[in-house]
Amino acid sequence: MDTKDLYNSQASAWTRNEPVLLSDYSARPFVINLCEPAAGKRILDIGCGEGYVGRKIAMAGAEHVHGIDISDKMIEAALANQVSSGIENLSYEVQDMRNAELSDIEPYDLVLGMFLFNYLSVEDTHLVMKKAFDVIKPGGHFIFSVPHPFLAFLKKEKYPFYFEATNGYFSGRNILFPGEIWRRDGVAVNVQCIHKTFEDYFKGLVDSGFTTMPEVYELRITEEQLKLDSAFFGPLMDYPLHVAFKVRKQDQ
Repeated sequence: MDTKDLYNSQASAWTRNEPVLLSDYSARPFVINLCEPAAGKRILDIGCGEGYVGRKIAMAGAEHVHGIDISDKMIEAALANQVSSGIENLSYEVQDMRNAELSDIEPYDLVLGMFLFNYLSVEDTHLVMKKAFDVIKPGGHFIFSVPHPFLAFLKKEKYPFYFEATNGYFSGRNILFPGEIWRRDGVAVNVQCIHKTFEDYFKGLVDSGFTTMPEVYELRITEEQLKLDSAFFGPLMDYPLHVAFKVRKQDQ
């Protein structure tokens, strides 16, 4: 399914203010911490969805968080959540980063892409990385998270998170793998992953203009999460679920 249609059809299932989705525990808290210190920073959240991560960062003291997403229903949910939460240092627009005109935009201290690139081809991923580079201030950072490239080939059981891999690790490159991610209340939402290798991500960063070594983190289920809900988190113990990258744009 087209990404826009996919999220327009299930926006309500993603709307939340507290952790409920698997990745709200296994990935998002870690990435939010990577954004620290957020105080006083202008942040662009690309593929922001209904704004969950952006709201958390705005509440941490960011000067302003601007979220863009291809799904108008997700942006509607983000705006509704902003009103209900009373957070003022947020703004949103329906926008496709691949087509965005950014030449007259004031540079950002940080650009964030939370589970965005798994919906883009290798070519579009590199295009968006270059656009992100262009709108980051010298000395600013680009932070993004993606499903771990190995996960779809290691994990065969569906619950509570999976991608349906076709072909092999290298022959499956740039092929869309459908999947699902479960919430702790038993609701499953559809997700997708256009498979990419580590080489694809590193090449995209280099070709975009980043010249510093990125910080790379393999994210997994923790012992604390296992204690919280062993039935939910236990099936994923010791799997490499996600990867988070943080790279700095050199000072000019």
